[in-house]
Amino acid sequence: MVQRQFPKPAEIFELMQFKKPELDGRRRRLDAALTIEDLRAIAKRRTPAAAFDYTDGAAEGELSLARARQAFKDIEFHPAVLNDVSRLDTTASVLGGTSTLPFGIAPTGFTRLMQTEGEIAGAGAAGAAGIPFTLSTLGTTSIEAVKAANPHGRNWFQLYVMREREISYELVRRAAASEFDTLFFTVDTPVAGARLRDARNGFSIPPQLSLGTVVNAIPRPWWWFDFLTTPKLEFASLSATGGTVGELLDSAMDPSIDFDDLAVIRDLWPGKIAIKGVQTLADAKKLADLGVDGIVLSNHGGRQLDRAPIPFHLLPEVAREVGGDVDIVLDTGIMNGADIVASIALGAKFTLIGRAYLYGLMAGGREGVDRAIEILADQVVRTMKLLQVTCTDELEPSHVTQLQRLLPRG
Repeated sequence: MVQRQFPKPAEIFELMQFKKPELDGRRRRLDAALTIEDLRAIAKRRTPAAAFDYTDGAAEGELSLARARQAFKDIEFHPAVLNDVSRLDTTASVLGGTSTLPFGIAPTGFTRLMQTEGEIAGAGAAGAAGIPFTLSTLGTTSIEAVKAANPHGRNWFQLYVMREREISYELVRRAAASEFDTLFFTVDTPVAGARLRDARNGFSIPPQLSLGTVVNAIPRPWWWFDFLTTPKLEFASLSATGGTVGELLDSAMDPSIDFDDLAVIRDLWPGKIAIKGVQTLADAKKLADLGVDGIVLSNHGGRQLDRAPIPFHLLPEVAREVGGDVDIVLDTGIMNGADIVASIALGAKFTLIGRAYLYGLMAGGREGVDRAIEILADQVVRTMKLLQVTCTDELEPSHVTQLQRLLPRG
């Protein structure tokens, strides 16, 4: 028989603690976000469809992106037991330097269109977290402004080799002068992929206004206020700013680039160079033989060739063959710190986040980027502790099994 009594007021207040209300709406939203998917949901509510879909979408049927994300879900971890993990080191060494976490911010274009703080928010947050920030050729903040926003951190530059070669060469010189330490030579964009969401939304620079655009903007006045009351949106590295995304890319990119262009850029660049957009083992071997410092296994976030190889599936084989010769970096599909840990275990030196960072930016500017990094960092730490490893160097292929849904037919 349960013994009952009248509750005593003093005991009630000991058992019930009232949470202090957060009056800052932005802070309240971001604190409530526990995953990158939560930040994505906030971003979708607060950003006009055209800008959100440019970030969220991929090429054609978006199969490459869906498969890349599914590949990370289709893994099984194998934790050890009875290891002391009271102290943990998440530091990663990559491309001649260190990062406090095994991930950095990937290059993204049109970033100020997602949220007006753009690359300045990303670079500042990366610097505060001790991780690298990568500026895109199609970024909307200059090389010099990114250096000012992240003066003591690691800045990387992603290069498209354009039809007018001297434009690209000058960007290389400017990045070197601003002490960017790594160059990502991008090789998967001879032409723009067919990004159908952008075509349907009429996404362009400057934004095209239609009845649908206006209706979509009504519940998002803060985005338009920021857009209209801040400096004109322009590419920091290009002079042409008008047209659809595909038109801009096609006018800037050159389908004739080849290994001779790589040789020229290597002669110009004094720092580390990594080749971004590698999607086959054969190309990884060829680049390793050429002596590049790193390769980025990437299908451009699924934004170029749909049905492209899944970088995470390609990783173990490439790591076995060339991991001792080049630093392997992986991107595409990362939405959780567990994805990052699995990538490091299977041979990547480092990983990059693109959409995950942009969801945070759209959800809350600089604070949103800080929150995205915090979420992923917490997930990395928790996953490593549950695997019972104390540093990234202890992560091994034996910690992960890839469960594959799509098997080649014999």
